[in-house]
Amino acid sequence: QLQLVESGGASVQAGGSLRLSCAASAAISNRCMAWFRQAPGKEREGVAILNSIIGITDYTDSVKGRFTISKDNAMYTLYLQMNNLKPEDSAIYYCAATVPNYTCNMGSSPYPYWGQGTQVTVSS
Repeated sequence: QLQLVESGGASVQAGGSLRLSCAASAAISNRCMAWFRQAPGKEREGVAILNSIIGITDYTDSVKGRFTISKDNAMYTLYLQMNNLKPEDSAIYYCAATVPNYTCNMGSSPYPYWGQGTQVTVSS
C-alpha cells in the first residue's frame, strides 16, 4: 500500500512562492502523479499532473506559467513549485498517485492513493 505525505504548506502573501513536497513510501518512477487542491466550499480540482508513462506534464489553466510539477525518483518525492501566488490559490493541497504503469488525467478517478493534505493560505 503506497503512502503519501505532503509538506511545505504555509501562509504567504500574494506574489510569494512555496514549494510543496510529497514523500512516497515506495517508488514513483512508473506511476502517474498529481497535485489536487480543495478550497472551502469548492470541489476538489486537479492542479498539475506528471505522467511518466508518456512523459508529459499538464496544468490547470489558472496555474500555467506559475506552478511547476516535478519529481525526484531516487528520493520517492513529488514537488510542486508555486510562484506568484494569488489569494485564489488558497486551499488544501493533496498529492495523488496511480497504480504502476497506469495513465492519468486531471480527474480524480485514476488515483487510488492520496496524501492527507497540506494547507496553503495566500493573503492579499
